[in-house]
Amino acid sequence: MSGGGLLVAGTTSDAGKSVVTAGICRWLVRRGVKVAPFKGQNMSLNSFVTREGAEIGRAQAMQAQAARVEPTALMNPVLLKPGSDRSSQVVLMGRPVGELSARGYHGGRQRELFEPVLACLEELRGTYDAVICEGAGSPAEINLRRTDIVNMGIARAARLPVLVVGDIDRGGVFAQFFGTTALLAPEDQALVAGYLVNKFRGDVTLLEPGLDMLHGLTGRRTFGVLPYAHGLGIDEEDGLRVSLRGAVRESVVAPPVGEDVLRVAVCAVPLMSNFTDVDALAAEPGVVVRFVDRAEELADADLVVVPGTRGTVRALAWLRERGLADALVRRAAEGRPVLGICGGFQVLSERIEDEVESKAGAVDALGLLPVRVRFAHDKTLARPVGEALGERVEGYEIHHGVAEVLGGEAFLDGCRVGSVWGTHWHGSLESDGFRRAFLRRIAAQAGRRFVPAPDTSFGALREEQLDRLGDLIEEHADTDALLRLIEQGPPDGLPFVPPGAP
Repeated sequence: MSGGGLLVAGTTSDAGKSVVTAGICRWLVRRGVKVAPFKGQNMSLNSFVTREGAEIGRAQAMQAQAARVEPTALMNPVLLKPGSDRSSQVVLMGRPVGELSARGYHGGRQRELFEPVLACLEELRGTYDAVICEGAGSPAEINLRRTDIVNMGIARAARLPVLVVGDIDRGGVFAQFFGTTALLAPEDQALVAGYLVNKFRGDVTLLEPGLDMLHGLTGRRTFGVLPYAHGLGIDEEDGLRVSLRGAVRESVVAPPVGEDVLRVAVCAVPLMSNFTDVDALAAEPGVVVRFVDRAEELADADLVVVPGTRGTVRALAWLRERGLADALVRRAAEGRPVLGICGGFQVLSERIEDEVESKAGAVDALGLLPVRVRFAHDKTLARPVGEALGERVEGYEIHHGVAEVLGGEAFLDGCRVGSVWGTHWHGSLESDGFRRAFLRRIAAQAGRRFVPAPDTSFGALREEQLDRLGDLIEEHADTDALLRLIEQGPPDGLPFVPPGAP
């Protein structure tokens, strides 16, 4: 195989495109195929920094890990980071190039990016045996088709076969498959090879008559039915879509007998970014992580995390409006642990000067750490390595805010004062030794008898999850047919499905 490819599209956002793409990558690499992921345009507040200092979507970094390759900017050439409902920062080849409204982006700027996006895909196809591309939203967003550079636009330009994923757990999957196909132009329909059902619960034989009818209506087969899989904590694309009520990340392993559970509350600030930072905490036996938006929900927390955000000043105002700011100040005065990461670290500072992100000028922050923050036009993108609490730590930095630390005990690039900790380093809690040392300190400050397990490896757990995704593809998809599709491209003679054909 050389230069094979596939576009994994979806009937909706969150249909499962990201995890299916990762699963296919892991299945292929286990077969000895040199494979890479690709998403031409991603909208996400969860991002990652590659070794060359480029910012890409964290989902593509996860997919690269599934493929066992180093992530690069080629795998996600355009990243949109929302700053509001109507505007986003545009990151091109890993570097921010400006802020655009949705109308401005789709009105012309997007088409200007088509050639560099296509060039990245072709470079990957010239390097790897196969490239598994992920679409965005739905290919049937006909209002955006003219400027599309991530779904059928890239599929048609690169002559990629398209596999459409539908989430049956939401209901209406047959209508979604048919409607998605029928709304496409004939030239686009000619690339849609078939469907993949995701998150099915129950007896698959009960589904088969519907799949046969779908084949009769569209002339397209279903390549597999993936069962609903619990406990897959794979990186999600966007903090904007986190549902707060009942949003809990909890270790599936109980703490040792006689030991306490450690409760972590994460303030679900607006434009929350890189909330995956707390996944490593949730991986620890006996740690329960909950996203909260009310002050009373902090009362029983042993640790409160103020996470990253694309809108630091907006997050600060939100914390004050909801009484969470006062609750954080009280916690600090009582010696109860608080951790601020990136934007959350900035919120805990004394003062913020922002003429870049919010253009709010000088703003008083919570004053829990002796730090002053000034927003710079240039974004800091780095992969630092250091030491804290006697342990080696690796992380990554993505921020405009430059912190001037005026006191306290040094902590990574930030500081600690009493029970309040702050750092710009995302991903630091994935360093196992440091995470255990940090949790021991937190448990002591919180007065808990919690003891971290000595053998929890976040990296190993992530590998197990990626292997589970590969297993889902291998065990529940027609892998021979899928491999032919990747190698040979779109099948000939796929029929046109006119709208209203049934």
